[in-house]
Amino acid sequence: MNTFLNYLVVAALFALVLAPVALGVARERRIDRQLREAASRHLAPGVRPSARARRRRRAGAQCPLLS
Repeated sequence: MNTFLNYLVVAALFALVLAPVALGVARERRIDRQLREAASRHLAPGVRPSARARRRRRAGAQCPLLS
């Protein structure tokens, strides 16, 4: 029983430390999605984005940890 409580405490501390990180990543992804939607709304109807813009959008985040 003592071992289980030790593992439970370690898991709770781990979750407590990682919660702000997870929330920050989720917030950044939401902001990125909103920016992409806003950029696509600025295009005139029937105009396709350039090949460079499509590649940039497909590439995702610059940091490999965030992609």
